[in-house]
Amino acid sequence: MRAVVFERYGEPAEVREVPDPAPSAHGVVVRVEATGLCRSDWHGWQGHDPDITLPHVPGHELAGVIEAVGAQVTRWRPGARVTVPFVCACGTCPTCAAGDHQICPHQTQPGFTHWGSFAEYVALEHADVNLVAIPDDLSHATAAALGCRFATAFRAVVQQGRLAAGEWVAVHGCGGVGLSAVMIAAASGARVVAVDVSPRALDLARKFGAAECVNASETGDTAEAVRELTGGGAHLSLDALGSPVTCAASVGSLRRRGRHLQVGLLPSADGTTPVPMARAIALELELLGSHGMAAHTYPPMLELVRAGVLRPDLLVTSSIDLAATPAALAATGTAPGAGVTVIEPWR
Repeated sequence: MRAVVFERYGEPAEVREVPDPAPSAHGVVVRVEATGLCRSDWHGWQGHDPDITLPHVPGHELAGVIEAVGAQVTRWRPGARVTVPFVCACGTCPTCAAGDHQICPHQTQPGFTHWGSFAEYVALEHADVNLVAIPDDLSHATAAALGCRFATAFRAVVQQGRLAAGEWVAVHGCGGVGLSAVMIAAASGARVVAVDVSPRALDLARKFGAAECVNASETGDTAEAVRELTGGGAHLSLDALGSPVTCAASVGSLRRRGRHLQVGLLPSADGTTPVPMARAIALELELLGSHGMAAHTYPPMLELVRAGVLRPDLLVTSSIDLAATPAALAATGTAPGAGVTVIEPWR
């Protein structure tokens, strides 16, 4: 099969022929019809993830058709259209028994713990626990957009963030996960302030329901700007990018007893991220993390998608083939872009 491979961190990846994967006893092989290009893939390419072994094939946001199943798989057969969370849980540990698959201590992640979906085929583990059927009326490109950024934003805003209608929400960073959070928060009845440095990203945020926008490249203190727009601060604020600057701005954007959600990865290459804990103490803030969403919690989100309340299809702003992927991966660090870029390996 053809796949995007890199041999060294930070050096150009290339498309080459590699062996087809085979399913493990509890796993499947999926023919990749669409896979998203995510900033997390860039972090992996840069060497920020200790689970990656070189040479490596990135990609973790995918949708496709089951090609082969392992001998112990009971729920799935070849030909089924599926997607998968980026965290594949073991399904048997105490954490999984509690329903918290997204933080399974034995998790596997395509594109990180093993070769991923920037390829024509990808192997996935513990299929009976992790696969999600794609509704017939949902395209592979839209389904791929769900697997990391949209599902992560949904759980962050609705479950971890405990958003209530009428609250103010600040979203720092309007890439794929940030725009997803804007859309989900607005659809939930919140008033959203979108923060980014890109006019195009802010235009999309307005399109998806943001009530106010702050251009961080033109504003001296984004946290102060958010506090002024919201009459004292956001009830819930998300760092959807993942940087020391956006993390601090998110915490600084909150009103008393507000809730900060860290969604964007904070790579160790940046050192230990300073968090304004004095403000957290004085205002009794909550500092929360959010790490994906378990497969068994997908149905409510999918129902909102099928009903047209949520439109992840609108987040897909470009489509490329495998040949264009190495350059697009490299550009993600310096110019993340607005919306979601989908790779279609069979183009």
